[in-house]
Amino acid sequence: MSIRHGLLALLSRGPRYGYQLRAEFEASTGSTWPLNIGQVYSTLSRLERDGLVSQAGADDEGRVVYRITTEGEAEVREWFATPIARADRPRDELAIKLAMAVTAPGVDVREVVQTQRTATLRSLQDLTRLKAEAPVLPEDPGERAWRLVLESMIFQAEAEVRWLDHCESFMIRVAHTAPAPGEPAPDEPVPGESVPVRPLPGKETRR
Repeated sequence: MSIRHGLLALLSRGPRYGYQLRAEFEASTGSTWPLNIGQVYSTLSRLERDGLVSQAGADDEGRVVYRITTEGEAEVREWFATPIARADRPRDELAIKLAMAVTAPGVDVREVVQTQRTATLRSLQDLTRLKAEAPVLPEDPGERAWRLVLESMIFQAEAEVRWLDHCESFMIRVAHTAPAPGEPAPDEPVPGESVPVRPLPGKETRR
C-alpha cells in the first residue's frame, strides 16, 4: 500500500489533521509501516497539489485539517478496484540475497538458508502468539484491520519457511549430482573419447 492511497483512504472517512492521519495509518497497519510526520505532510502537500485533497481550515487547537476532494474519492475507488500487480511490490531482498550467495565464492548457502529459517520460524511463533491473544471477531474496525494485516504476515512467514525448505533440498540435490573436482560433468565428453554423432531429426546417419 502506498502512503498516498493510504492517506486518501483515511480521509474518505472524514476530515483529519496530520498527526491524526499518522496515528490511524499506523493503527490500521498494526504499526508494521511506521510513518514520521514529515512523510505525512509531504504526501498531503503533493495530494493537495494534485487536487485530491484540500485544506478545510483549522480545528480548535489550530491544527490544519484536510479533507478529500471529489477527484480524491474517485482515485480511492479506482485504487480499491485495481488489483496489485506483483511487479508493483518491493523487490524480495531474501531472494536476491540467496541468489547472490549461490554465486559468491566461499559462502555456505545452506548455512544462510538455515539461519534465515531459524529467524523466520521465531517471527512466525511471535505472530501466532499475537493472533492467539487477539479477539477472534474484533468489534473495533481498527482491530479488524490489524487482524487482517497480522494474518497476512503469518501467511507470508509460512510461505517463506516452505520456500527456504525448497531451497535447501535443491542445494542438496545439486551437491549430490555435481561432479567431483576434475571429473567431467555427465554430458561432458571425456578427453580422448570420440563424441557420438546424433542424426538430425527426420534423417538417418549413413553406415
